[in-house]
Amino acid sequence: MILDGNLDASVQAAAQALQRGELLGLPTETVYGLAADSDNDAAVAQIFTAKGRPANHPLIVHVADSTAITRYAKEVPLFAQQLIDAFWPGPLTLILPRLPHAAKASTGGQDSVGLRCPSHPVAHAVLQACQQLTPPVWGVSAPSANKFGRVSPTTAQHVATEFGDRLLVLDGGACAVGIESTIVDCTRGQPVLLRPGAITRDDIERACGLRPLSKEELPAHTPRASGTLLAHYAPNAKVRLMDARQLQSALDLLSADGKNIAIYCRSPLKCSSPAIVLRAMPEQALAAARELFGTLRDFDELGAQLIWIETPPDTSDWEGVRDRLQRAAAAG
Repeated sequence: MILDGNLDASVQAAAQALQRGELLGLPTETVYGLAADSDNDAAVAQIFTAKGRPANHPLIVHVADSTAITRYAKEVPLFAQQLIDAFWPGPLTLILPRLPHAAKASTGGQDSVGLRCPSHPVAHAVLQACQQLTPPVWGVSAPSANKFGRVSPTTAQHVATEFGDRLLVLDGGACAVGIESTIVDCTRGQPVLLRPGAITRDDIERACGLRPLSKEELPAHTPRASGTLLAHYAPNAKVRLMDARQLQSALDLLSADGKNIAIYCRSPLKCSSPAIVLRAMPEQALAAARELFGTLRDFDELGAQLIWIETPPDTSDWEGVRDRLQRAAAAG
């Protein structure tokens, strides 16, 4: 069921559902989340069951503001605090040392916890309402509201299509960012980028004065984090990444009656088959991220069996989109 009427009433209904241990489709600025009370182990277990997600794959805890950090994290390094000051509320998740009693079911058995403060006004209102309940709900675990490994949802209807009427979904409109948050590991004495997103390496360096490393640059154990499996974010169709020349060559080899293929590209291409779906990718990375998952879902609905996508530029601003597409292609 989608709640899209009176906002104040919907927010209160959503907060009370979370307090009762129910699941909720929650809008954020990144993607819609499948939310539960982070401190209710039984409620969190429902997330893993509903998504078909391995229980050792950690969830991100969403909080209303930075004051809630002390309920989940043992310490906050200086550079992490600088990132909080610069980007919260916003699409940035920080991995911090976890307090022993906190969010056990959400952290996949690790001694670290991922924390984020979303900037979406509806999500923020729900989290604030949760804190005002008796007893309060201090944090909400909310991975993307889709079956595990599949394309993330960016509208309330995407969530309803994925889980049906049995799930309460709060409609906050289309997501403004469109891909999941940037994840930075702050447990290693220096920032380590675990998942790229709208907040880039350059943004992180400007905010804290440290260039984030990639997890591959450090030989020691790196905490597991959401959305970092090799194969992820996959539509039903098989995804292949190609440069513009490869795309045009592949099109040239097809006959005029080629079909069941969808193409998403920035470069102009010549296509002789009217049955092939050709969609232009925005020139700017943020705009491409905003529509990426919706486009993949559209191609599935059109019955595409193959999705050919022009590989994004190898620049910092495109890293989040490139990461999602590489994982989607790996799933094929």
